[in-house]
Amino acid sequence: MTKQTVQAGLDSYNDGKVFRRSMSILNGRVALVTGASQGIGRACALELARQGASVALAARNLEKLTAVAAEIAAAGGTAHPFELDVASEESIKAGAKAVIEHFGKVEILVNNAGITRDILALRMKRKDWDDVLSTNLTGAFLLTQAIMSSMVKGRWGRVINVTSVVGETGQAGQANYAASKAGLIGLTKSLARELAGRNITVNAVAPGYIETAMTAVLTDDQKTAMTQHVPLGRVGTDLDIASAVAFLASEEASYITGHTLDVNGGMYMG
Repeated sequence: MTKQTVQAGLDSYNDGKVFRRSMSILNGRVALVTGASQGIGRACALELARQGASVALAARNLEKLTAVAAEIAAAGGTAHPFELDVASEESIKAGAKAVIEHFGKVEILVNNAGITRDILALRMKRKDWDDVLSTNLTGAFLLTQAIMSSMVKGRWGRVINVTSVVGETGQAGQANYAASKAGLIGLTKSLARELAGRNITVNAVAPGYIETAMTAVLTDDQKTAMTQHVPLGRVGTDLDIASAVAFLASEEASYITGHTLDVNGGMYMG
C-alpha cells in the first residue's frame, strides 16, 4: 500500500462520506469500543481510527467486527476485533485481558454497547428489567473496572459512556432502558471523582434521536412525531455522536470530566 493510497483512504471513508484529513490528534493512543459492529459504535471506532488511535473492536458478532476492522485497515488505520459480551462478567474479564495483551494497554474506553426491551412497566417482566440493566449499566461498570488499572498505570485515560436523552427525561415504555442510562450518568460522575487524581477523565455522551438500526424499527409516524420535538429539525447521525466521543477522547477535552454532553439537536436542554 502506497503512502498516497493510505492518505486517500484516511481522507474518505464511512459509507462514502468525505472528511477533512485529521491531524492525528490521537496518534499512539489505544481505544476500546464496545458495540462496535454497527451503528454508533462502528462510527465511533471509525472516527477514533481516523484520528490516529489503534482501536479494539468489541461486540458479540465477530464476523461484523472483522468487517469493520478490514474497513479501518483499508483506510490505513489499525484495528482488531474481539468477541465480547458485556452481559457476561466472564466474557468481560476475558475480553479485557485479551485486548491488553494484544495492544499492551487501553487508554480510551467507549462504553457504547446497549440493548432495549421496551414495554410498559405494568407488563414488564423481571427478565426484561434485568437484561437491560445488566447489559447497559452493569456491563459498563465491570468493563471500566477491568480496564481501569491500565489507565492508572499510564496515568492517562478517557472513559466515555454512551447514555441517552431518555436517561435525562424518562420515556414511557422504557423504564428499564431509561433507568440504565440514568445510572450511567451517575456512574460517570462518581468515577470522574475517583479517577481525576490519576489524570483520567470520565464523561458521557447523551444521544437524542439518532438514525441507527435501533431506531429503524420505528414507524414513519413515530419518526415524524419524534423529529417534531427536535428544535434543529433533523434526525441526528451516528457521525454526530462519534465526533463528540472523539472530542472527549482528545487533549482538547482534558479539563472536562464528570460531564454529560447532550447531542440531541435541542430535544433536551438541561
